[in-house]
Amino acid sequence: MPKLLGAKLHQRPPFPVPFTVEYLVVAGGGGGGAASQAGGGGAGGFRTASGLSVKYTNTITVGAGGAAAPLVNTHGYDGNNSVFASITSAGGGGGGTQSGVETGNAGGSGGGAASVSGGNSGGAGNTPSTSPSQGTAGGNTVTYASPYVGGGGGGATSAGTTGGNGSGTGGAGTASSISGSSVTYSGGGGGGAYDGSPTVAAGGAGGGGAGGVGLASAIASVAGSTNTGGGGGGGGQSGASANGSAGGSGIVIIRYLGPRMATGGTITTSGGYTIHTFTGSGTFTVL
Repeated sequence: MPKLLGAKLHQRPPFPVPFTVEYLVVAGGGGGGAASQAGGGGAGGFRTASGLSVKYTNTITVGAGGAAAPLVNTHGYDGNNSVFASITSAGGGGGGTQSGVETGNAGGSGGGAASVSGGNSGGAGNTPSTSPSQGTAGGNTVTYASPYVGGGGGGATSAGTTGGNGSGTGGAGTASSISGSSVTYSGGGGGGAYDGSPTVAAGGAGGGGAGGVGLASAIASVAGSTNTGGGGGGGGQSGASANGSAGGSGIVIIRYLGPRMATGGTITTSGGYTIHTFTGSGTFTVL
């Protein structure tokens, strides 16, 4: 009778070594500042590339959007980082608010400045520094003068525009087709306006929320869109319009050519690729 051999240890099926993927990692957008021509929130950092080697098990963190400023004298809160393997995208910077915190915060893209005292600076983009860049700076403000608009939050592609001159729009984001269709991510939030003399400061393409407009117009600001990393709109002058809005949450998308070879996220296929989409935190595990 042949000798009984010990049970064979389980082995993983063969897969390309190194196992490489294409990724999109977008962080949460920054929250808008509060009251009287506040700054828009900066977009969440945007990073995408192909050829990334990954381990068998990879923790995914999808950053939440930053909350709006709760008080006059408090910045909008920064967005939270998104992480996949060795890739980290930085949360967007919070927008500036009147009464001593008028500069925008730095982030993946920077928050816009408030214009209460004029001549304030938007937050720097691309923090921490990476190449290529994750985003751009928030908009500055000029000398305090009508029509009193806060600076727009920076977007992945372009900086927020300067406030205090009737503009203050959020910077534009970047389009990606990694999901199988073209979607634009990481737009900056629009600055808030003191009154109705300017038009609403629009958020940047890619989920950026529009700024509020105060006084008789009483137009509320708009939150950054969910799972885009868009910045929240800045607040206007009074009532509900004085409140800024929260930034949008981020997203992580991973894809590779061929049939499914991993678990995690919502799994779809397009154009010969298997695509894993994470709208919340989870684990990407190679089979």
